[in-house]
Amino acid sequence: MPSTTKRQGDGTIIVSPSNESLQSATVIICHGLGDSSEGFVDVAEHLATQMPYAKFILPTAKTQKVTMNMGMAMPSWYDIVGLDKRSNEFCNGIEESQQRIEQLLKDEHANLGVPYDRMVLAGFSQGGALSLYTGMQLPSKLAGIVVMSGYLPHESGFNIANGLQDTPIWHGHGAADPLVRITAANESHSAVKAKGATNYILKTYPGLAHSVNPQEIGDVLLFLQQILPPGGEGEFKVKLKDPSEMSVKELKGAISKAGLGRLAVGLMEKREFVELLHQHRDGKL
Repeated sequence: MPSTTKRQGDGTIIVSPSNESLQSATVIICHGLGDSSEGFVDVAEHLATQMPYAKFILPTAKTQKVTMNMGMAMPSWYDIVGLDKRSNEFCNGIEESQQRIEQLLKDEHANLGVPYDRMVLAGFSQGGALSLYTGMQLPSKLAGIVVMSGYLPHESGFNIANGLQDTPIWHGHGAADPLVRITAANESHSAVKAKGATNYILKTYPGLAHSVNPQEIGDVLLFLQQILPPGGEGEFKVKLKDPSEMSVKELKGAISKAGLGRLAVGLMEKREFVELLHQHRDGKL
């Protein structure tokens, strides 16, 4: 089992290597308006089969009223007043979501030691907009940013942080998108480059509406593999808590996640759980 999928109580889904010690990259994928983390979990699981060293984090936006949708409450990263350029300046709540995504990056860096240049922000539609807005204004440069059917929100409040101008940005967009029209993608591309971005690729897909297709996901995979290669000798690996320092509850949780439950049947002593997890991380199982 190369990867496992875990659903958390707050709506976050994590797809990560079954052997946590093999993780050497992190990709955060933000869903679109009215959706949840479930909307892209199949994409994350597919990408994980080709990038077994990557951890994919899929958060769910908080539920809030959306002006454009007659005030209906739904998962949304920020309020959307309308889809025209003028309305796009009113994105109430975007700073809160920006801070939330930044915190996910900080946690990966602080808790597991993942370098920022081994992390990527990705998203679809509103989630892609948030990823672009957040990723180019961080204190540290990411490996890259993936925008699917997205756009630049709150342009007047967007400024590229010093040193991030050459961050790789890959933007895929359906030429037949009736919601976030291709003109919005072109305008965003021009605006971000005008702000100083030097490595922004916009690729359009003829006939594709407000969605993704296998060709686009294949292109996303190629981009991710380019900016997050598996590496070779001496490549980064996450720092994990030593099994001997874990509680029995933590040990059982790690063993379960690794799919080792069958081998743990009959174990009673903590040292036995510690040894089992050590053997797993050392690749002896």
